[in-house]
Parts: sequence; C-alpha cells; structure tokens
Amino acid sequence: MPPTDASTDAGTAPTSELGTDSGPRPGPASGPGSGSGASTDSEDTLDLRLPEELIALFAEEAEAPGRGPAADDLLDRVGGWGPTTTAVGVFHLVPVRIARDLPLITRWMNDPTVAEFWGLAGPESVAEEHLRRQLDGDGRSVPCLGVLDGTPMSYWEIYRADLDLLARHYPARPHDTGIHLLIGGVADRGRGLGSTLLRAVADHVLDQRPSCARVVAEPDLRNTPSVSAFLSAGFRFSAEVDLPYKRAALMVRDRALRDLL
Repeated sequence: MPPTDASTDAGTAPTSELGTDSGPRPGPASGPGSGSGASTDSEDTLDLRLPEELIALFAEEAEAPGRGPAADDLLDRVGGWGPTTTAVGVFHLVPVRIARDLPLITRWMNDPTVAEFWGLAGPESVAEEHLRRQLDGDGRSVPCLGVLDGTPMSYWEIYRADLDLLARHYPARPHDTGIHLLIGGVADRGRGLGSTLLRAVADHVLDQRPSCARVVAEPDLRNTPSVSAFLSAGFRFSAEVDLPYKRAALMVRDRALRDLL
C-alpha cells in the first residue's frame, strides 16, 4: 500500500504520506488551506476554459495505448472525471504516463521530505517499478498527476481501499476509495494547499463514484501536520491502525457528513 501524505501542507513535514515510513513500499493491493467545501458536479465544469497546454495533456492521455475505457473501470474511469474548481484554481487528475511523467515523479520522490515517508528515492527505475505495479494491474489503483491551472504540481494515487491490503486492518465497506498524495514543490507546501486539494479531490471522488460512501486515508500517526491537513479537509479521525510499515491514523470523509465537515 503506497504512502499518501508526503508533503502536502505543513512546513517540511509531508501531509499525505498514507503508506509507510521506511524502505520501499509495495503499491496498493499488491503488498501492503481549506477547500471551498462545496461539492462539484458536471454542471460546475462545463464552461471551464482550460489552458492550451492542459488540453494537449488530456489529448495525449486519450491517445495513450493500454489506457482505454476499461483500464481503470474499478474506479469509474478516473481519467474521464474532468476538472474540478477549487479555491486555488482549476484542478485535474491526469492518469500517469511513464514515458511522459517518470522524470518529474522521480525528482519529487528524491526530495528528502517526500522520501522519508514514501521510501521511493533513487534512480528512475525505483519510481518506475512502483508506477508499473499499478499501471499493469487490474485498475484498482490509478496513479495520477495533479494539475493545477495547467501545471503538474502533485502526485496522487486513487485506489479501491476495499480491495487493498488496508481492508485487512479496518472494517472496510464496498467501494471505499483511498487517497495517497504528495505535493511536489517546496513552495507549494506549508500554506494550506494540501488541505484545499484533499477536500476538493475527496468531494470529486464522491461526485464521480455514486457507489462510494467514504473516502479514506491512512497518514502516519506521528505525522501531525498530515493528520491536521486531513482534518482541515473534512476528514474525521476514525481509529489507529497497525499497518505493516507504520501505525496510522485512519481518516475518513463520509458522504453523509460532507456538508457538515
């Protein structure tokens, strides 16, 4: 299960490393600011004007081999979710393409703050193996670039928590969806951006996946900034769970409570 709170919000501490603390992590299901608060739907995004660079990025994704409509069907086709508006700009999850994105993701993984929680520092082959484990799988985990106003600035993994090894450690429900996140640039950390995007993406998941009643995350319990970011994003602390590589705080964003938290 990959990490998820590497460098989202608080100074130098990662805020979304939801996986492990030391050593390389297996990918999901293979081994182990504040937001607007408003949910988004298709009507909110129909009139968005996207930068030409971002449109080109989506066009490349649509033409990519091996990423057809069924490639991530277990997650209701993340690649087709479209953009969502946030308090900090227009945000889009773009499924990773190794040939295009590996150098950028490798650079982020070699940031010492990120590496502490994701354990994927090293040459490109390290990150590539982690990505291929998901991309060559059955679609239960989809690695994505987070593109804000046309600029790739974060890495996400949207995964089926109920089909992941995480489900052995908490009372999972069908279609529970997990989030892993790292924010790549140091300048984007420590100013609430992580919380804003976590809220926006969690609500986007709930909007795009009607069968999903909960979005979950599992930051390291020692990572107070990460836990705080999830709380600010409308998640609630559910329990402490012992995972293979860490003791984690199980964070949950409930569909039924999304307008209250």
